[in-house]
Amino acid sequence: MAEALAALSRIGLVPVITIANPRDAVPLAKALLDGGIGCVEVTFRTASAEEAIHGISSTCDELLVGAGTVLTVEQAERATQAGAQYVVAPGFDPAVVGWCQAHNVPVIPGVATPTDISLALARGLHLLKFFPAEAMGGVRTLQALSAPFASVRFLPTGGVTAANLPSYLALPNVAACGGSWMAKESMISAGKFTEIARLSSQARAIVRQVRRA
Repeated sequence: MAEALAALSRIGLVPVITIANPRDAVPLAKALLDGGIGCVEVTFRTASAEEAIHGISSTCDELLVGAGTVLTVEQAERATQAGAQYVVAPGFDPAVVGWCQAHNVPVIPGVATPTDISLALARGLHLLKFFPAEAMGGVRTLQALSAPFASVRFLPTGGVTAANLPSYLALPNVAACGGSWMAKESMISAGKFTEIARLSSQARAIVRQVRRA
């Protein structure tokens, strides 16, 4: 379980993608790999999510595949059966967290307040999705949370872009950032995989530059 979460921290960037047509899943995965990004979070926002996860996980062994926007235990079960290696939720749902922990599935629940964080810590979780990041105060809020929650690392998602990515990654309590700008749903549907690979490469370069500094 810990290995998958550690891998996300090493990569530093999680493309959060929405796939309308499952046939786009593998070309997208290959574009991300071409751009140097070794993970992906496929959101359960479309009926194609489960098939897309299966397609990617069965074709691209080198890609760490997660399921995002998981709202129910049923979705968590379907995601992992399809090949998802970790689960991300937009909020803290005790049922989803409990199911994942009972089945040794890495889970990253969403938090937005100190109360949310405390609930997650009570379950032994220390890597949490901060969502919606920009709407909840972004970098300033994460800085304020660092002192009382020194053991927690965050995956800020929601409003993260290439422009503000360096500011987030520079924070010691940020493990990685989630974002969709390098692989928007419209780009995927239009088959702009070369452009996705280019934007992914640029984003990965930002991660390397910030972390070297």
